[in-house]
Amino acid sequence: MLEAALAGLFGLLIGSFLNVCIYRMPRDLSVVRPRSFCPGCEKPIAWYDNIPLLSYFLLKRRCRYCQAQIPARYPIVEALTAVLFFFFVAKLGLTLVALKFCLFSALIVGMIFADLEERILPDEFTIGGIVIGLGLSWIIPIEDGIAGFILAIVGRPLTGPPLSLAESAMGAFVPSSFLWLTGELFYRLRHKEGLGFGDVKMVAAIGAFLGLRGALMTLIVGSLLGSLIGLFFILITRKDHSSYELPFGSFLGIAALGVTLSWQQVFGGLF
Repeated sequence: MLEAALAGLFGLLIGSFLNVCIYRMPRDLSVVRPRSFCPGCEKPIAWYDNIPLLSYFLLKRRCRYCQAQIPARYPIVEALTAVLFFFFVAKLGLTLVALKFCLFSALIVGMIFADLEERILPDEFTIGGIVIGLGLSWIIPIEDGIAGFILAIVGRPLTGPPLSLAESAMGAFVPSSFLWLTGELFYRLRHKEGLGFGDVKMVAAIGAFLGLRGALMTLIVGSLLGSLIGLFFILITRKDHSSYELPFGSFLGIAALGVTLSWQQVFGGLF
């Protein structure tokens, strides 16, 4: 439990950095320089005002200098990342698999809130996630079985790291291609964009980490969430359904976390 608690504390720090990324990446700003500042008055934030979770409440949710309100997203991201890190290490121990899922959850949290706020899924999260997911599959096996089954049928069986990489690549390619084709068909029929390419890259990143089954489950659950919650939101706010831009990436991210947490906990060896 001590290891999980330390992982949770580390998750707080990662969550604090994610907040920087969520604000700066969609605006094409460096996440390294300058140091953290208030978006309202642009004054640098002192280290004692930048302690994850604690500073938000000590400052009573306002900037020390201009009294601008600090968005609730900051403590939510920090707390959520800490809880996810705690969960994976408590469940899996200090292992490479736990590290993989901690990293995956951090990327997903970043994408959820970036898309929710700015309707942008930064390439640093999506393309970076694809590359990292494929790379990790070489040393942390993805035991999906679908790619292995297909390769065996065509007479080109693989084992070990090459098979795991194939499972990751199939998980990245197949669902994202299906989503891209759906968006392309919608565009040709309705002559307007229905899906952003960022969503396609996000699904590819999820598949690179989880394999084909995990990515397909995420796509199904995310689509259902987006349809039901999105329709409900449009109805109660009376927005124009033909022009409102749904943060589909946020729903995909919530689904990805849900699929990962529930399947890993309930069914054990999905991954």
